[in-house]
Amino acid sequence: MSNAAWESLSNQAIAAAGIVYFLALLAHLAEWAAMRQPATARVREAVPAGVGGAEAPGTAVPDEGAGGPDRSSRVEFLGRLGLLLTVIACAAHFVGLVGRGMAADPNRVPWGNMYEFTISGSFVVTALYLVLYKRLKLAWMAPLVITFVLSVLMVAVIWLHEPVAPLAESLNSYWLVIHVVSAVIATGAFTLGGIASIMYLVRMRAERKAGGAELTGWMGRVPELPALDRVAYRVHAFAFPVWTFAVLITGPIWAHEAWSRYWNWDPKEVWAFITWVVYAGYLHARATAGWKGRNAAILALVGLGTLWFNFIGINYFSTSSQHSYAGESPAPVIAPAVPGGTVPTDG
Repeated sequence: MSNAAWESLSNQAIAAAGIVYFLALLAHLAEWAAMRQPATARVREAVPAGVGGAEAPGTAVPDEGAGGPDRSSRVEFLGRLGLLLTVIACAAHFVGLVGRGMAADPNRVPWGNMYEFTISGSFVVTALYLVLYKRLKLAWMAPLVITFVLSVLMVAVIWLHEPVAPLAESLNSYWLVIHVVSAVIATGAFTLGGIASIMYLVRMRAERKAGGAELTGWMGRVPELPALDRVAYRVHAFAFPVWTFAVLITGPIWAHEAWSRYWNWDPKEVWAFITWVVYAGYLHARATAGWKGRNAAILALVGLGTLWFNFIGINYFSTSSQHSYAGESPAPVIAPAVPGGTVPTDG
């Protein structure tokens, strides 16, 4: 296949992934809507007890047309359909990434600009969700993950898309693979942990409003607070050493290779380190001070905010960063990728 054909395949695969993600979202929203419908019961008409084996007058009998077994099977079917569509969308998403890399001459990893990192990062979010689906029982997270991934893909396609171009000479290094893979994996994991932390706060508020009553509908499917807290902690505990590897090891090594200095006080570097400090504080507080629940969830969301500001905000609000995706630089930018998904481009 020609490079143009590979690029066309990549664009079509990303578009197809977006469509299938949307269908998966609809399936899961229908699943949640079905769970919100109360299981009603109809009351049989008053008939003499014992006549023809009939129940006593006023006996409540489950109406399978409005709830009961029919509703349960419908919810189960929609959940399985949504999961299947998510798997198909993830596969199409992967094809789009492969096509993007194959479209370049010479072939390369698809991390040469902000568009490519965005579609790579959103793919990792979906892939990690599917990998952890059974282990951490993440079925309740499906609509939230898909909404996030679909939104990021839309932003990438509408505002960030750029034609395939060769990498800057300074980026043709094996450190591109080592550094950015670790940064992307950590970003995806931190995002999943952040979703769990958000839902902790949402469920805590819902329980407070319920006044001790059992939660029903889709909120009743969200794990209880201790389970949500545990999921958030386990995901963050996995992501943190990976982020450390990206921020404190591979990033400085590549910076020294490109700039002859391990640290340059670049805004991207500073915010990547701030993110590391926040998540280090989160894990340290949990391990030593027993910080759990609401305070831990809020601190995790502060870390998520610094992470995504590093990815998005610095690219558009900083005029001094040497790590730019925006393609507005008049001259090539010679710099390594920075932690947190920051791969320079030659414009």
